[in-house]
Amino acid sequence: MNQPRQESGQLTTVGGVRRAVRRLARTHGLPAELRARLVVSVTAVARDALAEGRGVRVSLVREGAGEASESGATLACVLAPVGTACQTGRRELDGLPLPATAGADGAAEWHLPPRASGNGAVPPPDGGAAPECEVVHEELRAVLDRCDAVEAEHRLLKAELAETNSGVLALYVQLEERDEQLRRAHGQMLRELEDALRPAPLSVPGLELAVHYAPADTDAPTGGDLYDWFRLPDGTVHITVVDALGHGVRSTGAALNVTQTVRTLALEGHPPGTIVERASEILASIDAQLLATVLLARVDPDRGEVLLANGSHPPALVVREDGTSSYLQVAGRGVGFPLPGSEDVLRIRLAPGDLLVLYTDGLTESRKDPLEGEARLVDSAARHRWRPIEEIPEAIAEDMHTVVLHPDDTLALALRLPGR
Repeated sequence: MNQPRQESGQLTTVGGVRRAVRRLARTHGLPAELRARLVVSVTAVARDALAEGRGVRVSLVREGAGEASESGATLACVLAPVGTACQTGRRELDGLPLPATAGADGAAEWHLPPRASGNGAVPPPDGGAAPECEVVHEELRAVLDRCDAVEAEHRLLKAELAETNSGVLALYVQLEERDEQLRRAHGQMLRELEDALRPAPLSVPGLELAVHYAPADTDAPTGGDLYDWFRLPDGTVHITVVDALGHGVRSTGAALNVTQTVRTLALEGHPPGTIVERASEILASIDAQLLATVLLARVDPDRGEVLLANGSHPPALVVREDGTSSYLQVAGRGVGFPLPGSEDVLRIRLAPGDLLVLYTDGLTESRKDPLEGEARLVDSAARHRWRPIEEIPEAIAEDMHTVVLHPDDTLALALRLPGR
């Protein structure tokens, strides 16, 4: 049970409270900083009672008597009003330099650490009493020393934080550089892969050729739109434009199967009108799920003659030298479709300066309206028909994709007989 150890008489002034607390605290051997906190805290709580004309008592109570030696006992400082009991509210105890609890009969209690050797405080000699100003100065020095220590620790933490931030910034820069290296390597890999899938550039006397391709997914090098061109032994040029169902690498594999099968059939001498049907028969045993539209063009540069076969693909567009244009419709069904094959072969003749545009639906359906897209394609091709051939496909694609509501793989291929 708690027993009183020392107790002041009735105190009626703030100064008396301060002196009583200091005396009891020094007797207990509290360190100067802790003593300063206790003095400020007890005085702050006592002000209300003193302002109401009631006196207070300050006592030092040993807790757990009989369970610890006097030098190691835990004590509590108790501030109790004299006379009518008045409960100390929580408001008065909030925000004190030294935390307190509300006890019985309006008392406020501060639980203090036990006196122990090495705690930095020594009780005053028996009968010794230092002037109060010296005690106050001692407490002030302790507080200032504590402030200086906190400030030094704060400076140290700031220095460590600055060093850490510098290291983090350096690491961030390294990560950014590494990320940029990876982006460049990734872009280079995609470009090399795209170049590997393209047929070799074709140079044919009397014929100008150029192509533009852009995948729907900018992170993928290719999609389901591919083209192929090559010269046949008779000097004619075969061109294949394929649009395989889907996007990404899987559709690229399907489109490659189609272009390679068509190339093989063309080199074996199959006429354009039979190639789509025969390619569908061959590929059905390889990939039963494959669906692709196909447009074939067989071009004779010397005579300016073009043969067109179609399997469900958007029609080719021809823009004449005088600016007139028309879509070259050929009925047919693509690879993997029911009853595949081109129902007819359209034969046209190109004059010098005439432009032929082969494309995939990503060019004309970016705004989800194929008819509106075909009308804009006519205008764009007519406007750019006199530009260098290598600029025409990309210029057309830029015109067509000023607004994109339906992103899709896009391929535009242009061929022209050199004008006079």
